[in-house]
Amino acid sequence: MAVDTQNEHKGFFGLVRLFKQIRHVDALADLHQVLRSKVVGKLFGLSGKKVASIDKLRARKKALTRSQNKIFQPLPHVTQNYARVFESLGLSFSVDPSHGISPRLIPSADFPFAKLSRWIGIAPFAAHQSKVYPKDLMQQVIDSLQGHGHIFLLGGRSEVVQLEEFAKGLAGITIVPGKLSFEQELMLISNLDVMLAMDSGNAHLAAIYGVPTVTLWGATHPYAGFAPFNQPEANMLTADREKYPFLPTSVYGNKDVSGYEDVMRTINPDLVVARVLNYLAKAD
Repeated sequence: MAVDTQNEHKGFFGLVRLFKQIRHVDALADLHQVLRSKVVGKLFGLSGKKVASIDKLRARKKALTRSQNKIFQPLPHVTQNYARVFESLGLSFSVDPSHGISPRLIPSADFPFAKLSRWIGIAPFAAHQSKVYPKDLMQQVIDSLQGHGHIFLLGGRSEVVQLEEFAKGLAGITIVPGKLSFEQELMLISNLDVMLAMDSGNAHLAAIYGVPTVTLWGATHPYAGFAPFNQPEANMLTADREKYPFLPTSVYGNKDVSGYEDVMRTINPDLVVARVLNYLAKAD
């Protein structure tokens, strides 16, 4: 059942209406922990139903990202936080790597690419600039990987021009945006031999299909609990905290800190290439 917070379920009385419509359930798992879900949870609690809410660990995230008295310790992975909600409701639940989605088979009827060599996915963008590897360094990485397999450059349609600049003059590179449906793009990602991405959605899509995923981290850090699922720590290349001790400066990368614009330049492009080539060697 969808919740209509703009009309039928708007405001307190709308949430009461929502509660009445779904009060027949056995328990409530609040996976959002915001004001609306807390109100509904309170109503269920008063009615005698079992309620469990996710702990978003806001205080620990703040301690991890603040500049003064920083507590640089890893938080539980977000999947563990969700699992605990269901466990507290008495449900048997485990976060196991084997639960990852198996790679999809590529249907020859409607998929435009045949896998004649190793496939390398590169997603060079992210929602915030503080999480994007510098253009000149990314170009070095792409130039070095060119010839080691077919490279697919992923991103949004608004980023096609920038992707074309990366591919200019190079053979064996395909610009993905605009060529595939979303379902086909998932088919492509699931059959990559390796994915190189920022702290972004493409990294997570690849990881849940079990694709080896190398990620680059600038203002953010895997310690916040949002690392790609079931990926080794060695795949997460982070900026130099000795040179930039305030890192990570935010959980999502949406906070600009003066003097920290170039943190990702401390990630050596040769190291990035070596990590990717390591997986291509295993794919042989």
